[in-house]
Parts: sequence; C-alpha cells; structure tokens
Amino acid sequence: MTHRMISGQIVDVHKRRIYPGSVVVERGRILRVDENPDAPSDRYILPGFVDAHVHIESSMLVPSEFARLAVVHGTVATVSDPHEIGNVLGVDGVRYMLANAARVPFTVAFGAPSCVPATSFETAGAEITPDDVRELMNDPRIGYLSEMMNWPGVLNRDPVVMEKIAIAHASGKPVDGHAPGLRSDEARRYAEHGISTDHECFTLEEALDKIAVGMKILIREGSAARNYDALHPLLASHPEQVMFCSDDMHPDSLVAGHINLLVRRSLALGYDLFSVLRAASVHPVAHYSMDVGLLRSGDSADFIVVDNLTDLNVLETWIKGHCVAQDGESLITHHNESVVNRFDCSPIDESAIASFADGTKVRAIVAHDGQLVTSEEHVALPADDVLKIVVVNRYANAPVATGFIRSFGLNRGAIASSVAHDSHNIVAVGCTDSAIVQAVNGVIAARGGICVVDDDGTHLLELPVAGLMSTADGYDVARRYTELDARAKRLGSALRAPFMTLSFMALLVIPQLKMSDKGLFDGQSFRFTSVVTS
Repeated sequence: MTHRMISGQIVDVHKRRIYPGSVVVERGRILRVDENPDAPSDRYILPGFVDAHVHIESSMLVPSEFARLAVVHGTVATVSDPHEIGNVLGVDGVRYMLANAARVPFTVAFGAPSCVPATSFETAGAEITPDDVRELMNDPRIGYLSEMMNWPGVLNRDPVVMEKIAIAHASGKPVDGHAPGLRSDEARRYAEHGISTDHECFTLEEALDKIAVGMKILIREGSAARNYDALHPLLASHPEQVMFCSDDMHPDSLVAGHINLLVRRSLALGYDLFSVLRAASVHPVAHYSMDVGLLRSGDSADFIVVDNLTDLNVLETWIKGHCVAQDGESLITHHNESVVNRFDCSPIDESAIASFADGTKVRAIVAHDGQLVTSEEHVALPADDVLKIVVVNRYANAPVATGFIRSFGLNRGAIASSVAHDSHNIVAVGCTDSAIVQAVNGVIAARGGICVVDDDGTHLLELPVAGLMSTADGYDVARRYTELDARAKRLGSALRAPFMTLSFMALLVIPQLKMSDKGLFDGQSFRFTSVVTS
C-alpha cells in the first residue's frame, strides 16, 4: 500500500513542542510522525480546528455544503446539534442531516436533540420524545445529548427531562448544557445532573461559577451572539476548561472565517499557543470522543498546514488522508440534495395583524446587537425606533401574534424569515402592516426563506430544506445573503446581522422578552405577558 508524506514544522499540542518532521499517511490514518531535519521551515503542521457547538442549519447550508466552505479555514470537524431541523421534521430531520453529512470527507458529531419542542409555549412542527432520544442514542453516529435548554425542567426535576438525561448517561455519552444566566447554587444544581458544558455564558463571572461546579465553557463567537470579549481571559486562568464554538453562523460569516479567526485573535492577545490550539482541537475531540486526529500515530489523518503561527493562513486541510482544501480553494465537490420540508400555512392579509391606537402603552422587546438576551421597555405608541413584530404559525393557519420591538432601526419596509429559533415559525419586523404582510407572504410563497421588502419590491433567498437551508452552492448562497443583508441595512438597520438577530426574537428560552406564535413571552418568569401595559 502506498503512503503519503507531508513535511513541515510539527506542532505537537500534547508535548507542547515544535520540531521539523514528516507525517506519514496510509489508508486515511497517520502511520507515524517522524522527525525530519530537512523539513521545510515555512510550513507548520498542526491538528485541524473543531467547532465545539454549531447548528449547521443556521448557515443556511446543508451539512455537505457547510463542510465545503469550512475546510478552507482549517475546520476538520464540528459538534453539531440538529435541533433546528428537528423542530420542523423531528427524527426524520436528524436522519436527513446524518445522511447528507456522510456524503463528504468531514467529521460531524451530531447530537440527539433534547428539547424539541423547546417549550410548550410555541408551535413546533414535531416532537422528539424520550423513546426517540433512546433510538438516536443507539446510533453510533450520535455522540451526545444536545443542549439541555429546559433548565427550569432540570432544576425542578421534570420527569421527561430527567429521563432524557438518564438515557444519555446510560449510553455513556455527554450531555450539553444551555443555561444563560445561571449562577452559584442554581449552576451547581444544574451541573449536578451530569450536564458538562455551557455555551451561553455572557459574563466572565457566570463562566467562573460554572467552571467551579465542573462545567466546561464554550467561548462563542457567531453571527449574532458574540461572547469572546467577555470570556477570553479563561484562556489564561482555566485553559483546560475551554473550547471555541460559533453556535450560529450565517453563510457570509462562514465564507469570511470560522474557528481559525478565534485562534488568530487569541494569539494576537498574547495567549499561549498550545493552550489556544488545544481549545480549538484537543478539548472537543476528547470531550465528545470524536474519531478526529490530533497528529499522533494511529490517529485519523486530520490536520492542517499553515504558513506561520501568527496569522495561520491555511495552505492545506487534510481529512481522513484526503486533501480537502488547498490555497483557499475547497476541493470538496458540491452535491445536489433532495428537499424535505413542512410548510402548511396560507398567505395572510393586513387584517390578521393586530392594530393599536396611538397613546397605547405597550411592552416592547429591546434587541441588543451581538446578544441573544433582550430587555423590556414600556413605551407609548408611536415611539421612536419601536416597530411592530409578528410571528406567524407556519405549521397551520392560526391567529398571528403581534408585538413591538426596539433597536432594529428600520425606517421603511420590512424583513421576514422562516429561520426563527427554535420552532421556526415566520418572524417579521417592519414599519407598516402592508410591508410586513408582503414580507411574510413572500416567505410563505417560497415555503421558506428570508425576505426584504423595500422600495424596489420583494427580495428573497429561498430555503427549501425545512425552511432553513438551501441546496445551492454555498458561495452563491453567501453572495445572495450578503445582498439581502445589505438591503436590510439600507432600510435603516444598524445591527451587525439583522436577520440573525431577528431569528432569535422568538427564542423563548433566552430571557427576557420574546415573541411566540402564541403571544408575548416573559423568559424570566417563563409565562406569557400582555403586550398592553397600564
């Protein structure tokens, strides 16, 4: 059997040393790593990067296409929670993701979604029961129980929640956490059920509380939620307890970079090279027991070649012994994929959207750029920078939920999306009822997508796979998304990622105030609240 030899400066993240050497690859695995004094000095070989928590669906790309773009940046694997498609199609959606990911040389550790639907206060397209979780856990391609968002259920020992956690433990697979804002005793009570990670920390103090009770912290930097600035000191204080993740990344962001950007940023701040590289590779591989190589004899031949240890420009990405990216070009082939979906609502008209008289005092959601958390303000209508927000049930014809939101900044037109975490109904924000209706109906006509209504008409990126993903070339999807993003910003939005922020305004498990298809929801008290206030 012939073998291949790739030479350069070996970056050994286990023994914390760099030396000239050669990686010998045979049958997709590393046969050995030899010292080689003649190895080139301008090429560094190191383990590939792993995104420790990402919803691939948020890239608007199917897994094979996500991989095609990610490998250019040195990503060789992801830990991926398929609960977005799970909320639309249930276990069948998870199976779709598994089948598509298998079409390309890229490692995806998928989880069994733990909270589908995320809450009982919204309409989802499917339910994943404990029996479903048990079935998924028996599949060797399922590596863990996905983020346990129902932290009140954990603290109150809800029987269904406890059963799902017990199934994961019996399978010997880890349980991911999702508990924004939990501190001290509540964090301890949450972690004591064997919940081992959290990616929702938005303050250093919260992260330290969770580390103190044994949890590992995923430093998140995605298209909307950006917590790196708050959490990067953990790379110095607790380097063995951290990993890097994106959580949710839109296609334009993925074209620009991935985990490599966090590595580069951390090195620029002066953090130890080996601690940073271990957070980007060793820690997720070890925690999730992934068959991903870490540059040792016998490992899967997964590694990257970079030009230096400052910018880490990726020259080559190798997965399972195949070179899958070279000099900024992906060598993974685009695959045509079938479409699965559930979209069962009719177009709406302006009469479906509630109207409110001038002078009415309302609770308004306040969106915060770069955060999933919101806050609440009480305002009298009309008010500056306060727009109408609606959520339309896409699984059945039902009354439209109407509320108000501040900080989107639109001064004309509307935007809408069928990407609306976690149940993925249709969410829209706009300046007039007619513009909102036009945007919503554009999404309905396409059976999924993101839409901008401006002075030039209706502009749409179709997302036919579960109303979440495109089957098109990823670079083309990114280009079209960039055009829509620019149109939304020309309507007045100053948000870094208006569509990503919009998609989280229906995420009830993140405080404080959010919109369900059933009404305005208070994530602090975990109950519905009135739009109108006294």
